Amino acid sequence: MPVICPTILATDQQQYHQQIEKVAGFAERIQIDLSDGKFTKTQSVRPDDAWWPVGVKADFHLMYEQPQTAIDIILEHRPNLVIVHAEAGGDFLTVAEKLRKLGIATGVALLAKTPAQTIFSALGHIDHVLIFSGSLGEYGGHADMDLLKKVQVLKSQKSSLEIGWDGGVNDSNISQLAFGGVDVFNVGSFLQDAREPEKVYKALARIADETGIT
Repeated sequence: MPVICPTILATDQQQYHQQIEKVAGFAERIQIDLSDGKFTKTQSVRPDDAWWPVGVKADFHLMYEQPQTAIDIILEHRPNLVIVHAEAGGDFLTVAEKLRKLGIATGVALLAKTPAQTIFSALGHIDHVLIFSGSLGEYGGHADMDLLKKVQVLKSQKSSLEIGWDGGVNDSNISQLAFGGVDVFNVGSFLQDAREPEKVYKALARIADETGIT
């Protein structure tokens, strides 16, 4: 089943609270984007300030040059999934082993210019790959459909991979994304800027489900 996953990207606690409240009544799973101001131009709220409603699954997308310290803080809250960038520093296998021992899924994000082959050797340790088509640390990305080629390449190597997409998801392109093999649709400004976010959320879920490919 396709998953519509609202994203939370805030630079302060007030903004963070507002974004959480906007989707808390209907979202089953959210993605919390955290950025360090080095890997990205902007800095988000700190990892120890992150929270989410009871009963909601939380994925963390870490846009950090060195994600290890942030991961250690996040793990205290037992998230559903932690995503680090293939382009980040640190020892990925150590991170993956730590997550595995805690029963937390391991994810890797690929920037648009990073080929899927970069992570082939580590696929045995990866549960989720995030195809990133957005602007680092910002809402309002563009969905580059050429990046769907990565989805097929990755799933040909490991069919059980969960594939997420971040950047420009809306009601005009979600069907093509679903048809292309995307499983999790991370939606930012299209939901946060909507007058009726729950209605938009349900419409996106319906379109993705009707595609019948994911």
